[in-house]
Amino acid sequence: MSQEIQNIETPFQEEIGKNTGLVIFTGAIILFMGLFAMSAPLVAGLSLALMVGMLLIISGIGQLVFAVKTHKGIPTYILGILTVVIGGYMVTYPGVALASLTLFLSSYLIISGIFEIVMAFQVRPVQGWGWALFSGVISMILGMMIWNQFPLSGAWAIGIIIGVRLFFSGLTLIMFGSAARNLTKA
Repeated sequence: MSQEIQNIETPFQEEIGKNTGLVIFTGAIILFMGLFAMSAPLVAGLSLALMVGMLLIISGIGQLVFAVKTHKGIPTYILGILTVVIGGYMVTYPGVALASLTLFLSSYLIISGIFEIVMAFQVRPVQGWGWALFSGVISMILGMMIWNQFPLSGAWAIGIIIGVRLFFSGLTLIMFGSAARNLTKA
């Protein structure tokens, strides 16, 4: 590595350098949550479906309160009611909701993978940028795999995919934190 690259300090590097312990700790938590999701994929998938359903119910109630307080008309009430009904359906039938979430998750993984790859190239001189690139590529591959296997991928796919994604995201944070810690010690 040339001297010029070693002397480059970016805001990204500075922030990680100031918080190496927190970055490594957060990465470890995310990594272990990924291992848990991979070991119990159905539980992780159903939990995700239930959580999304509850969040939609809360959001719909908030939209209805907004509609009542602001007198914004019929469309606002309809949107609030629809959000509560969809959330209630997801909580009542988490297995069916999980199938829908599979397609949303696949899209999310592909898009987040693209952004993570772009971010990796933006911080490229920083040690550990290759892990961010690797994590982004893995995310895109997982998203494409689940998309291509739907509906055969079933309920287990979300738990496994989320687990793998969390594992590599946690590993990336640990690598960034470790690299920053090594730079501050040097």
